[in-house]
Amino acid sequence: MIENFWANAAYSLIPTLLVGLIFWLMMRAIFRADRTERTVYAAIEVEERARFAAEQTAAEQTAAEQTVAERTVAERTVAERTAAE
Repeated sequence: MIENFWANAAYSLIPTLLVGLIFWLMMRAIFRADRTERTVYAAIEVEERARFAAEQTAAEQTAAEQTVAERTVAERTVAERTAAE
């Protein structure tokens, strides 16, 4: 029995170590994928926020230009009515 002690110890520990190693590799892959996904998602979110802000700014500028154009048309209409009277 003593002569097989180290062989028995190795046969007992090797499966446990291999399962632990496989588990560690799987968890490492999962965490790396999660980290990469979060990085990519953050970059996409920054792009979307910038695009949204640009659209909002463009919409506000268009609304301001329309307001100015409407005022100009209204002023011309008033001026034409007063000139016609």
